[in-house]
Amino acid sequence: FLILLAQIQPRMKSAHRLACSILCFTSPSPFNCSFQAMEREVIAAFGKGEPHDIMSSAFKLKVTREDIHTLKNLRWLNDEVINFYMNLLMERNKKEGYPAVHAFSTFFYPKLISGGYKAVRRWTRAVDLFKMDLILVPIHLRVHWALVVIDIRKKTIKYFDSIGQKGNKICETFQYLQEESCEKRNLDLTFSEWTLHSMESHEIPQQLNGSDCGVFMCKYADYISRDKPITFTQNHMPYFRKKMVWEIIHQQLL
Repeated sequence: FLILLAQIQPRMKSAHRLACSILCFTSPSPFNCSFQAMEREVIAAFGKGEPHDIMSSAFKLKVTREDIHTLKNLRWLNDEVINFYMNLLMERNKKEGYPAVHAFSTFFYPKLISGGYKAVRRWTRAVDLFKMDLILVPIHLRVHWALVVIDIRKKTIKYFDSIGQKGNKICETFQYLQEESCEKRNLDLTFSEWTLHSMESHEIPQQLNGSDCGVFMCKYADYISRDKPITFTQNHMPYFRKKMVWEIIHQQLL
């Protein structure tokens, strides 16, 4: 079987690349661009150049070459890459058929825990959280990234961690919603009606190294914001990193 698979795989790859190339030349859509063309763009982005060259600018955010290089294999993602990606998720989810999503900046949680509700009260001037379906909150824990997902529809607050750490106390921080509800809607929110859950390691994909937590966190957010089961594994990380480079440069998700 292994010998047969070894013989078939190169043919499958060759056929896939040929199909992609044909699509690239028959449609103007960037989604149909060939694998080779995308690969060339990623290699160029990872190549030499001024660290402060602007590689993408949108959402009042800028991503430099230096930032993009954090997406190289085994590097830790930085705030700039994660915040840009979260904005891409929000932009995609404005389309029909997707849940309404608000993603907070990576700087929201530190501000909340250091200064309480008053410190972040103005962060939602332009958004009504209670009209959202999902709220995504990136959590930075010194040398680790995790994610809090608030599902307004189901009244749940869940903590997603790719090394299986418990996040019960972090979930409790989002009693913040009570104050937000009183301030913005003049309505009491009964927090006892909400379910808080720290996802167990057997419930979600786990990283097998010390460097992919940021990518895991971003992909948790991607799958959840599409209401899809989280089915990826550690093996997908090199591909996801390259894909994210292309998506950030082109300012759209594949």
